[in-house]
Amino acid sequence: MASGVQQLLFPRSSPICSWCCIGVKNLMAKGLGGDYFDFIEMRDGCQTLYLGDVTGHGLHASVIMSLIYGFIRHASLDKCDPLAVVTGINCFLRNFAARSQKIDHLFSTTLFFAIIDPRSLKMHYINCGHVNPLIRRGDQLIHLETTAPPLGFFKDPDIEQETFEFNVGDRLLLYTDGLSEAVNSAGEQYGTNRVESVLMELGGDHIEFLDAVYQRSLDFGCIHPPADDCTAIVLDFHQPLPGVIN
Repeated sequence: MASGVQQLLFPRSSPICSWCCIGVKNLMAKGLGGDYFDFIEMRDGCQTLYLGDVTGHGLHASVIMSLIYGFIRHASLDKCDPLAVVTGINCFLRNFAARSQKIDHLFSTTLFFAIIDPRSLKMHYINCGHVNPLIRRGDQLIHLETTAPPLGFFKDPDIEQETFEFNVGDRLLLYTDGLSEAVNSAGEQYGTNRVESVLMELGGDHIEFLDAVYQRSLDFGCIHPPADDCTAIVLDFHQPLPGVIN
């Protein structure tokens, strides 16, 4: 029942956009997990998207994930301000953690939070200790480095917002460490290098690509279902929308 409720929090499908194709694939390690994501269309037409990973997995991670998910959903509706949203999440988690010295480390999460303007393909983002998102631009591989520590650990963390402008034809891959840290029967880790190779080698549309990403992991011998929650999101960028650019 709890697993079913958690799945109701996630979007039923990816947004349908003329300027971008978005796909997502999510596997929970124990039916319940701490990976969370969403796509929110803002009132000004911009697209909010985020991917996070709560510390741990299983039941307790799913509870914390639900708290964060609700906070982000409420905070993002009227704010095109990644810095304000992320700072608010950190305070939110710290307030819960202050109630108990024994489990305060459980009220923490990595998070990649971004807002994309479809008229300029410009993205404002904050990467809070999350696995580095990857961008394939032709034969070039671009990493979006962390700009802040994971949320929930520090009272006043140093949080920086960065900007990236996409080109037509770019492919953005977001994923959680459940993909890169998966191991096969010999204990060998799949690793970020293999994830990067898949991004650079494989073509196809966004759905075919996501299927191939997970198939490569299975071919490597990674355990299924995974030992840790595993989520991947891909965005393929097309022509920007006409209109006034903010």
